Amino acid sequence: MIDLGHPTFWRATLALCLGSFMIFANVYVTQPLLPMLAQDFQVSALQAGWSFTVTTLTLGLSLLLYGPLSDALGRRGIMLLTMAGTTLTTTALAFVDNFTTLVILRAVQGFFLGGLPAIAIAYMGDEFSRKAVAVAVGLYISGNSLGGIGGRLIGGFVGEWMGWSSAFAVMSGVSLVCLVVFALALPKSEHFKAQSLHPARMLRDLGAHLRNPLLVVAYIIGGLNFFIFVNQYSYITFVLSEAPYNLSTAFLGLLFLTYLTGTFGSAISGRVAMKLAQPWCMALGILILIAGSLLTLSHSIELIIAGFFINSFGFFFAHSSASSWVSHNATHAKASASSLYLVFYYIGASSGGFYLHPFWERAGWSGVVFGSLLVLAVTLACACWLATRRRPVLAAA
Repeated sequence: MIDLGHPTFWRATLALCLGSFMIFANVYVTQPLLPMLAQDFQVSALQAGWSFTVTTLTLGLSLLLYGPLSDALGRRGIMLLTMAGTTLTTTALAFVDNFTTLVILRAVQGFFLGGLPAIAIAYMGDEFSRKAVAVAVGLYISGNSLGGIGGRLIGGFVGEWMGWSSAFAVMSGVSLVCLVVFALALPKSEHFKAQSLHPARMLRDLGAHLRNPLLVVAYIIGGLNFFIFVNQYSYITFVLSEAPYNLSTAFLGLLFLTYLTGTFGSAISGRVAMKLAQPWCMALGILILIAGSLLTLSHSIELIIAGFFINSFGFFFAHSSASSWVSHNATHAKASASSLYLVFYYIGASSGGFYLHPFWERAGWSGVVFGSLLVLAVTLACACWLATRRRPVLAAA
């Protein structure tokens, strides 16, 4: 087993962090480019958003496939294959000349993007010692957030200077470098034990999770919170690119540095959960997200940005609490329970734009905030329900 502090530990962890960075940079590279894509292809804000939402949809659905597949065929090979597929589709995106082709390629890319997130932690569990896993997972999750920020910065700055197609070309180069380092640095699996595929058992496990109200309500909270949070960023780019703000694509990319407070929110959620029950932690995060959303109604760009800093903290605080709740309350097949949470999470990201668009068409950003508050009221009620139901349900069990 790979022990903490051994040179192999740092080599393997670097590889997984770079892989994580690459995956999430590709997911989010289009988000600051949405106004540019809408203008160049003469499509609506909702249609431009498809370049992001279709990717998160196919990514989320693919998570149900890769986990069981890797149990039978191995971890490392599938991660390498899907990362190579991601790099090739990013390269192809730099040469598209119509919006339909762009959306189709982003959908295919989303399917490849799910490979590493579905398998990376399972690889750590196979090859790392228990202490090494705890440290490596924390570093790996940092790669997720840095990839999300990095992809948006690449999209924003390169898109501003050279156009959206060049942003994909640069992202392709970055992806290729990450892929080569990943292939060279990640040790071959030595402790993996292949298991036979059991689709029927997998479906039974998923069905059992969906009949557990403690899990389903947490899935709803995670999915609907992301449904609102990530799509608010999509619509605010249109607000800030127009008068009176007139921000360039590069500055729109900088907006996503607000995610940094989310890293802090995730880090402290575990400590807060030692003193406050996790459902109340979810409720607290949602209340913070509501407060940040209300602050963005200001016409001051400083207060709008402050609102997104607050939103990011609240969302990731609630998200970390909800995902941890799922792990602790799944009675069996914990890996599939967590995968199902991520399916709800990414389907939420892919569908929120459709829900918010009528509010945007009717009342602009104020409408988006109003529509957000309606959904957040639902997730807040769900968190409070979990807090009141936890004790009787566990006692009955």
